[in-house]
Amino acid sequence: MGVVMRNTAFSPNIKDRLDMSAAITDCFGRLVAQAEHIPVHLGSMPIGVRNLISCFKQIEEGDVLLTNDPYVAGTHANDVTMASPVFFKGEIAGYVAIKAHYVDIGGCTPGSLSASATELCQEGLVVPPVKLCEKASLKQEILKIFSENSRTPVYVYADAMAQISALKVGVKRLKELFEARGEFVKQAWNEALEYVRRYTKKLVSSLPQGRYRAEDYIELKEKDIAIRLELEVSDGIKLDYSKTHPQVDAPVNAVYGVTVSSSVFALKSALDPEMPVNSGFFDVVEIIAPEGCLLNPKKPAPVSAGNVETSQRVADVVLNALSQFLDLPAASQGTMNNLMVGGKGWAFYETIGGGSGARPNENGVSGVHTNMTNTLNTPIEVIESAYPMRVIRYELRENSGGVGKFRGGDGIIREIELLEDSVVTIVGERVRHAPWGVKGGKPGSCARYSVIVEGKEMLLDSKQTVRVPAHSVIRIMTPGGGGYGSPE
Repeated sequence: MGVVMRNTAFSPNIKDRLDMSAAITDCFGRLVAQAEHIPVHLGSMPIGVRNLISCFKQIEEGDVLLTNDPYVAGTHANDVTMASPVFFKGEIAGYVAIKAHYVDIGGCTPGSLSASATELCQEGLVVPPVKLCEKASLKQEILKIFSENSRTPVYVYADAMAQISALKVGVKRLKELFEARGEFVKQAWNEALEYVRRYTKKLVSSLPQGRYRAEDYIELKEKDIAIRLELEVSDGIKLDYSKTHPQVDAPVNAVYGVTVSSSVFALKSALDPEMPVNSGFFDVVEIIAPEGCLLNPKKPAPVSAGNVETSQRVADVVLNALSQFLDLPAASQGTMNNLMVGGKGWAFYETIGGGSGARPNENGVSGVHTNMTNTLNTPIEVIESAYPMRVIRYELRENSGGVGKFRGGDGIIREIELLEDSVVTIVGERVRHAPWGVKGGKPGSCARYSVIVEGKEMLLDSKQTVRVPAHSVIRIMTPGGGGYGSPE
């Protein structure tokens, strides 16, 4: 499904950066299998699919269900979730689902991730759960409404058709599987879920029981917003975010699906990175985030940056708590360094890699995407052929990783010249709070974002939108990872 989506998508963000995820659930919406795609998408998929299918009284063969409502699908409005049922012997046996990040869905700024949004409607068009296809018949009027509310309607239309194509392949292959193996497929799914549940319980039983606390901060211009966690290990693992800051009138709120995906990602990475993942893992984990807090806001709070930045901080907080009794790496860069640029009729979006944290026996990795993102970069050739932009510098940020017995990985320097008047938006983190080191290792360098206009450099906040004239230069300097162990 992922390969078909990649090969048929139109926007560089999906076909080149692979900003999409594919999964299979059973008839109840329990995650059975997932591709090696985006962690923040995949961890929220069971919540999104369950919420989506619950909105329809009847789901029939050939239907394609669609929504980008963050409070239903579980991430942010740029992520468009589609799902289709798989029928066997006249009944729904499971669902195939794909979530893909559309570069622009309207809203205040090109790229739709507004740095200053105070309510959801400012982040673009929100489509409630609808049937985009009914009995295999495409509802062109729905797709037209969606695409015409974007600055890049051709991309939206073509990417949606690619998403439908990928779902069709998923349905076709699962039907072939059911026809070949019958009810045994459902039995195998149930056993796979039960196996992961048993295996996770066994892992947890080997951990030292107790309560562990950690906190970290989301950076807003006026203040820092605290994320506080109490992690309890007993028969299972409970993560309690009850003391986290209340929701704010800023786009850094994270819907509950993001909180779940970030927490589960960090737990699985620490417990056993190689284990299979499905909803059996979720059964051993309890995640408490009271409604109205930063990590479970009430609609219509804005949430676009919660998916990309707050998710990174949640993962860091969980890993910090786990590092109190497990030997884990230092903090990675802790941000996706989201860059949005646009003008009349075009919009560009990408996330930029940085340094991963140093490990107990090895240096961190330089210039990679870390934790909740798993995308590629946008190739320079693609940027320069598709947009009025020129890449003039792209290199590792030397010595930005924290020193230690093992060094953190280095960040990236990326400079882009804009060939016409443009709107530039940065949504990032770690400008004030550096990625932490462990066991005496030093922190990595903070992020530094700026624009150069007529030779003068203007520093940007971690979340800011500016209008700049042609031939201005965007300079992105991403964080390095923290160091591990004493430098001496």
